[in-house]
Amino acid sequence: MNEKIYDIAIIGGGIVGTATFYKLQKQFPKKSLVLIEKEKDLAHHQTGNNSGVIHSGLYYKPGSMKAKNCVNGRHELVAFAKEHNVAHDVCGKVVVATDKSEFKFMDQIFDNGVANNTEGIEKINADQIKEIEPHVNGIAGIWVPCTGIIDYVGATKKMAEIACGINEKSSLILGEEVKNFTQDGDIKLIHTSKQVIKSNFLIVCGGLQADRLAKSDGVSLKEKVVGFRGDYYELNDHAKHKVKNLIYPVPNPEFPFLGVHFTRMVNGDIECGPNAVFTFKREGYGKTDFSIKDTVDALSYRGTWNLFFKNMKFGVDEYRRAFSKKLFLKTLQRLIPSLTMDDLRPGRAGVRALLLSQDGDTRDDFRIEYKQNSIHVLNAPSPAATAALAIGDEVKEMAIKQFNF
Repeated sequence: MNEKIYDIAIIGGGIVGTATFYKLQKQFPKKSLVLIEKEKDLAHHQTGNNSGVIHSGLYYKPGSMKAKNCVNGRHELVAFAKEHNVAHDVCGKVVVATDKSEFKFMDQIFDNGVANNTEGIEKINADQIKEIEPHVNGIAGIWVPCTGIIDYVGATKKMAEIACGINEKSSLILGEEVKNFTQDGDIKLIHTSKQVIKSNFLIVCGGLQADRLAKSDGVSLKEKVVGFRGDYYELNDHAKHKVKNLIYPVPNPEFPFLGVHFTRMVNGDIECGPNAVFTFKREGYGKTDFSIKDTVDALSYRGTWNLFFKNMKFGVDEYRRAFSKKLFLKTLQRLIPSLTMDDLRPGRAGVRALLLSQDGDTRDDFRIEYKQNSIHVLNAPSPAATAALAIGDEVKEMAIKQFNF
């Protein structure tokens, strides 16, 4: 057993865990911290497989943690990227309505944006859409100039690098999976796949494994994390000119995801997606990936079935599109009619973690809870990457209060 006792151990090397590591180390440069990640690299799961968008704050209920932290986090993330030369571009996006039935929903998210201080947003007409994105067909839309794109993996690694440089007694441990926790008096024992790590305090940012890690630490949790895979296509080089920056549909408020959209990445690629389908493996990025443990865990939970029943039509459509390039293309053509099958090639996939309530509701806010000498980030779906530095501040302030720092 490693006899060293850290002041704080942070579990999870995605951008939220790493931002928390960064924020705490800056605030307490003399305290020894350890960041533990089971993969060999940081940002391996949700952070490294999302769409790379810096969200504006347009979609979130005013006054919610999502809204507040998205806006605050966006400002801080852009400033961080500028200061530390992380690849990014505040290029703006258009949200496009293609049918009059979408106007009501478009007005709702516009009002959200105004309430959330999403700076510079304006309603635009069909001609203005064409000026911004010449290949898009829409009848009205919203211009969101403060939305951008960023290399989230690069940002995560830069945060870790800075934090590790502050205190030589702090550590970054990669390639060690946390199996469980025990208590030795006031000391938390973190049992990994390779050793036992001691710490006075614990912060868990477990993403796709957040519920399991919380229960291992004795947190009473009624909800479960359920994974949804999102598949992407990419535009071939000859079709990249059809998308300048970011193009989103007006989201359907009855469906818990934003819909298939177009994203220019920082490397110049254009991604189209993602869809959203239930995954039979929490960390499964292939269409046929399967884990008996994850499948039984999800399908034995009534919240999963309540979600299925509430969204039956959407779910069937999403699954059909997951296995049909033709149907995926048809969805994309609602925004860009000139797209053809030859314009698309299969891209990557990501898996998003949703802390699903027993009634099947996926719209839970960010959720952070304290228990004894532990803090657990239980729910941090999109826009968590955008909001990561602000979430790090939230956790830091909770640590100051609860850990008596």
